[in-house]
Amino acid sequence: MANVLTVYYSRKGENYFGGEIRSIKKGNTERIAEFIQKAVGGDLFEIETVREYAKDYHECTNEAAAEKRQNARPALKKLPESIDRYDTIFVGYPNWWGTAPMAVFTFLDSFDFAGKKIVPFCTNEGSGMGTSERDIQKECPKATVASGLSIRGSQAENSQAKTAAWAVQNVK
Repeated sequence: MANVLTVYYSRKGENYFGGEIRSIKKGNTERIAEFIQKAVGGDLFEIETVREYAKDYHECTNEAAAEKRQNARPALKKLPESIDRYDTIFVGYPNWWGTAPMAVFTFLDSFDFAGKKIVPFCTNEGSGMGTSERDIQKECPKATVASGLSIRGSQAENSQAKTAAWAVQNVK
């Protein structure tokens, strides 16, 4: 299905797992994005910021909170040339302070999503989708924003079947 794009922001390194900080080589959201692409095909694009967040988990969360307060739009390393050929765009992220990281909003602000279907998914340790679905709809008012998928980061590695079934339902 060439009309599907899966875009994600993910954090490698120190992450929160049900009460403890652990270091991981592949981000939880990246795993979910790969499961989606495997299930429905299409292209995969990683959102990467020019300025990297702190390696220390707690420092990173402080930086994310400051960006949210400022409604910042951090610079990205690259963007796709266009999203014109995509009908369905899966957008994934960790839940940072109740919504998507501000880098995701930088991505959303960079394109016209009129007539597109945005399908959000997020990883978290219990905070669910937060306000991210509503925030994405506000950012992209001419898009259709589907109900999102929330996966606990600590369970991301074992969520392929659940993720695939959800993704397939969202491209029908």
